[in-house]
Formats: sequence, structure tokens, C-alpha cells
Amino acid sequence: MNFLGHVVRFIVSALVLLVVGWLVPQFSVGGFWSALVLALVIALLGWAIEGIFGKKVTPFGRGIVGFLASALVIWLAQFVVSGVSVSVIGALLAALVIGIIDLFIPVSTPFEAGRDNRSR
Repeated sequence: MNFLGHVVRFIVSALVLLVVGWLVPQFSVGGFWSALVLALVIALLGWAIEGIFGKKVTPFGRGIVGFLASALVIWLAQFVVSGVSVSVIGALLAALVIGIIDLFIPVSTPFEAGRDNRSR
């Protein structure tokens, strides 16, 4: 995927995070730039978790482990990105809403897209 494709994916991810911030109580994103940085941090943390624990324990995975890993990554990201506030319940609800949105609008991060290309 080219550079422009990666930029578009991060912009869509940031927009999804803004929608989630609007829908989910106890999850707030300060604005578009905070959401864009949050999308980058979530992608980097997901990539690091996958590198440490393997593909089964990844925020991009399916099932309860992937769901809990997503919630953990969202909760941890608030400590890196200013303008983001998330409670534990907010992180769980955000992971659920992001998972539901992903069913209708699949958004993969550049790290996930690169991983998929290597596995083929």
C-alpha cells in the first residue's frame, strides 16, 4: 500500500474514534488531531503487543482475547495522547463499539495491512 493509502486509513480511524467518543460515555477525544494521534498510538501499541505476545493476543484479533486486548490498548493510549480521557468501562465500551463499526466499515491500520501482505 502506498503512503496516501496509509494516510487515508489513519484519517478514517481518527473519524471512527471521534464517533466513538461521541457515542460512548467515559470516552472522550479532544478533537481531530488528538483522534489522529490516538489512532497512531493504538496502532503502535497493537503492533508492540503482537510482537511480544504473538498473533493470538492482539487488538486486531477476534474473540474475547482480541476484545480485551483492544480495551487495554485504548485505556493505555490515554496516558500517551493528550486530550483523551478513558475509564476502564469507557475502554471496554469503546472496544465494543469499534468492533461493531469495524463489521460495517473495516479499517485496518498500516501495521496490520503490512502484516497481511507479508503473510500471503
